[in-house]
Amino acid sequence: MTGTLNEVHQIRTNGPASPWRPALAVSITVVAWASAFVVIRYAAHDIHPGALSLGRLLVASFALSLMMIGRKLVAMSGREWALTAVIGVAWFAVYSVALNAGEQHVDAGTAAMLIQLAPILIGVLAGILLGEGFPRMLVIGGLVAFVGTLIIGIATSTGEADLAGVLLVLLSATVYSIAMVAQKVVLRRVGALQVTWLACLIGTIACLPFAGQLLGDLTTAPGLSILGVVYLGLVPTALAFSTWAYALSHTTAGKLGVTTFAVPPITIVLGWLLLGEVPPVLAIVGGALSLLGVAIARMRPRVRVASGR
Repeated sequence: MTGTLNEVHQIRTNGPASPWRPALAVSITVVAWASAFVVIRYAAHDIHPGALSLGRLLVASFALSLMMIGRKLVAMSGREWALTAVIGVAWFAVYSVALNAGEQHVDAGTAAMLIQLAPILIGVLAGILLGEGFPRMLVIGGLVAFVGTLIIGIATSTGEADLAGVLLVLLSATVYSIAMVAQKVVLRRVGALQVTWLACLIGTIACLPFAGQLLGDLTTAPGLSILGVVYLGLVPTALAFSTWAYALSHTTAGKLGVTTFAVPPITIVLGWLLLGEVPPVLAIVGGALSLLGVAIARMRPRVRVASGR
């Protein structure tokens, strides 16, 4: 993992990047986050949501701290520190705990599809706060994707999921969207690895109230669940959050947010292979509709070229 992070971060965040580097970073992130849904679903049987989040963040903080050794830090303004705190609390802490709790009530594939409300929210927030605009296709696609999300919620609330689980995952999507927009602002001047490291440390501190619960769970949890916590900290957190930040520093928030729609299909396959679970058919239909909506949202309107006479 250290070698991969070094490769991704050897270019300064605000410097030029080869076209393949952001694409590689996004690919790593998508696959790692897809696997996280499955691992969380498995480990949640033995480790409470808050404890799982703290354990994951402790491992990630340690790994990221090792990555920061010898690196020059960028002096941050008060505004950048405040936004980094938002990222740490909202994304690394609240998002993680809510998602862990939600996955105790919904299957891995459905949770991955529900979290895809985030790209719609990111598009709205980026349009308002970052000046990325509101193209007509974005509005139409957003409405279509929102309908798909509603279908997913209806389908899962009558199957192996309940309303509480759906709402928890939707909460995760909301705070994730807010944090991503805040991250885009900080990444304009501060390196991706530094932002990820600081946000992870802040998220770890926010989850410290679960320390006692974590110690208790670790004494009774089987080895595979403990190994799952380590994996979540190293790959979907330390590695994937860093590669995501790197990619975000080289593209718009709305455009990058759409790439996470590759997560549900991968998660469904992994959930089927490793956990033997598949979302209800109606949830799959809703997920497909959400994918269609975001695809529409990212389409560029045709420009009519007037012919000369």
